[in-house]
Amino acid sequence: MATDSDAATGADGSEAITVYSDYVCPFCYLGRRSLANYQETREEPLDIDWHPFDLRAGQRGPDGEIDHDADTGKDEEYYEQARENVRRLQEEYGADEMELELASDVDSLPAQIVSVRVRETAPDAWLAFDEAAFDALWLAGRDIGDRDVLADIAADVDGLDAAVVDAALDDDDLRGRVTDMFDAARRQGVTGVPTFAYDGHAARGAVPPEQLERLVEGV
Repeated sequence: MATDSDAATGADGSEAITVYSDYVCPFCYLGRRSLANYQETREEPLDIDWHPFDLRAGQRGPDGEIDHDADTGKDEEYYEQARENVRRLQEEYGADEMELELASDVDSLPAQIVSVRVRETAPDAWLAFDEAAFDALWLAGRDIGDRDVLADIAADVDGLDAAVVDAALDDDDLRGRVTDMFDAARRQGVTGVPTFAYDGHAARGAVPPEQLERLVEGV
């Protein structure tokens, strides 16, 4: 995977780790839990330089809608193995409160579009929105592809207003830019999520906190 040669920096110039993720990926939620566990061991916080990724890209038609009948090459054996891995990591990372193990019927594109808008217009509120979107899906089983659900999430985040959702989802230019971000991630060599990148190196998957520590600190 190609990554930038320098470590990313946060909006205020602080140290940051690059994270490629998709809200509908349970391993992205669990990977963020692992990152939070690693953060607790650090003296200085590590900002998140987030890049969206579309796990459903191969199922999208020209109109952007998901064709749920499209052949993904994944059978029931694949999904059962994924569920087993989710259950194992739930226990390992202290995430037993997860309501879902998989979310194969949820389209995360609306949530990602809103998340990009929040990051660009209200960066101080972005992390809270991002975490709330993950929690709404994985802890409460809510459909984060639904405009009204996203409005509820935004309304509960300090510094945001529910109107940000309509503004984002009705912006065709923004939708196109988010799609371009998906393409850019693939050009960078990202083929699956979560992918964590730091200073030219990367770790893919919901890796344990110790591996994130090695990625960032080289220990």
